Amino acid sequence: MASQGPPPASGGGAAAGSPQALNQIVIEYLSKKGYSKTEAMLRVESAHTDHEGRPILSSLDDQPELKYEKSYSHLKHWIDNSLDLYKPELRRLLYPIFVHSLLELVKNGYVIASQTFYKEHALEHENTHGHDLKSLKALSLPQHIEDDQLARLYRENKYRVNLSKTTFTLLMHFLEETKDAGGSVILRFINQRIDIKTLVGRPTMFSTTGDDEAMMGEDEGIPGHTSGRLDRGGVLPHVRLGHMPMDRELMADVEDELRDEDARMKDVTRSDELGVSTGGTLVDEFQKIKREESEDSPMRDVIPLPPYTGVDVEREVRLVKESRDKVRLHGVPSPSLPSVCMYTFHNTHDGLNCVDFSEDGALAAAGFAESYIRIFSLRGTPLPSIIAAENLPTVPKTRRLTGHSGPVYGVSFSPDSKYLLSCSEDKSARLWSLDTFTALVVYKGHDNPIWDIKFGPFGHYFATASHDHTARLWSCDHIYPLRIFAGHLNDVDTLVFHPNSAYVLTGSSDKTVRMWDIQTGNSVRLFTGHIAPVTTLAVSPDGKWLASAGEDSVINMWDLASGKRLKTMRGHGKTSIYSLSFSVEGSVLVSGGADMTVRCWDVMYGTGAPTAEAPEGVNGILGMNDGMKLDGLGGGKVRKGGKDIVATPDHLSVFYTKKAPVYKVQFTRKNMVLAGSGFLP
Repeated sequence: MASQGPPPASGGGAAAGSPQALNQIVIEYLSKKGYSKTEAMLRVESAHTDHEGRPILSSLDDQPELKYEKSYSHLKHWIDNSLDLYKPELRRLLYPIFVHSLLELVKNGYVIASQTFYKEHALEHENTHGHDLKSLKALSLPQHIEDDQLARLYRENKYRVNLSKTTFTLLMHFLEETKDAGGSVILRFINQRIDIKTLVGRPTMFSTTGDDEAMMGEDEGIPGHTSGRLDRGGVLPHVRLGHMPMDRELMADVEDELRDEDARMKDVTRSDELGVSTGGTLVDEFQKIKREESEDSPMRDVIPLPPYTGVDVEREVRLVKESRDKVRLHGVPSPSLPSVCMYTFHNTHDGLNCVDFSEDGALAAAGFAESYIRIFSLRGTPLPSIIAAENLPTVPKTRRLTGHSGPVYGVSFSPDSKYLLSCSEDKSARLWSLDTFTALVVYKGHDNPIWDIKFGPFGHYFATASHDHTARLWSCDHIYPLRIFAGHLNDVDTLVFHPNSAYVLTGSSDKTVRMWDIQTGNSVRLFTGHIAPVTTLAVSPDGKWLASAGEDSVINMWDLASGKRLKTMRGHGKTSIYSLSFSVEGSVLVSGGADMTVRCWDVMYGTGAPTAEAPEGVNGILGMNDGMKLDGLGGGKVRKGGKDIVATPDHLSVFYTKKAPVYKVQFTRKNMVLAGSGFLP
């Protein structure tokens, strides 16, 4: 049924039989018959009359501090009383009008009016733009408009909104015919601050429904801040997402070593019970997983690597053994759940900033606000140093690394577990030897604190993310950065290497994710859709998909080749997500966050990829109560924008901690999950 027509400008209701009520009946009839232009003209005329049909005469020039409030409310009332067909599109126009009305009030010195305007209307945009609203709320003086980065961003760039042609025509008719009642102010904003792109087709083709009704459409917003536009041409650069091919000589040496292992273990048979994979010999397993050159593989000379050593051969042999022994999680109708081994740090006094686990699962490293790093042996064995004096009087099971002069925000083990990288508020990164437990190199180049650091897949390169809005690529044998990745509009909070080491992906406080080509230093993909800072990233082992999460409590799944979002996964309530990790097959994703849980997700469900969908009647958490409402602590209800949060159907299960936020989750090569948390007394 068609929605009601615009209310009288005086605010009173329209009595039955009044001119206003008769106009509404005619409007509904015209809409059903498809007379859109006549309908628009009648709506405009109705908006200019009161409940008795008398014209409304008003002027906004007498009270300039109120004209933005009246203009915004004028537009909002019209949108709220438009047909349901047009509402989703038109409502996305309200946010940029709200922002620029607020900025104009602040710029002109109307302090009280700007505060009142914010309190009256900010809540309408909280769900979609809550992070930006926190910054806009602090603006109160004209000088703030010039000094604040976010304010300059909105005033120096046009905000893009997509509208169908019919919706745009209705909007323009309404604004032209109601110029004196506020339409002129809205028209000025549209001409100067907003870029409206008209799309051919029915409005329903471009609108969204349900919880995402107010979300932005494709390529909307400000480029690089809320928009997915990478360049004006709209052509995405080609990316090579295949595995980096192995060196031929390394491959031959690994095969020789595996044959020797097989010779020492004759008649090897593997049980297929409990999901343990079979495979016979190690050489057979290596033939399945070895990285050979393909059409989609980057060239080896694109990323120069040092000559391989015996340590590299040992690592490849270990990876083959772990691949043969891994637990298979891919199953029907849904993936199996992994085992989770949780390590909880006690007595940290909320000073634990970061955790990382070595690839072989033998060591854990934790960075603390007190400027030190502590290494733990997860197997309970001593950690000897090759410096004999460091082992007296006994060999300890933990080691303390000191050298930073500020809180440590990131740590990362090398693939061979012989080195550790760390980054700090002191603007430096450090390379530590796990043979001597001493610092080897200090890397300086960033102008601000470094938030995250990661080793590359092959150990020679690493990358850092900083408060100075850049990420940088380094090699362990150079003290200066090799590449500077500049393009984010705010802090770069997190980063991850692509499995083939040819790309680095970064997440930022500007709510976007970028993919950078290591060879050229250029941004080749821009992913938008988050409505708060992005705090963690993970790339699937096959290099095709990306998972991102952040302070908006959702996990987005992306296709790296096309740059498109495949789906959004919900279940973490309204808390930040700190860590993500894919299983070896890429079929299961685990996440950990401030809601003190580890959660498992079915990666393929809902993406269109070949997979078995959830059984009929299953909703929310598989294996738990159907349709279960989730909160940050694992029960009850949470209201977001007036609606209960329900886990999406791809949510497999949840593992709870006891008052311990989960800072790190990591799949081992055998498909077991290691998780690190800090207990909060």
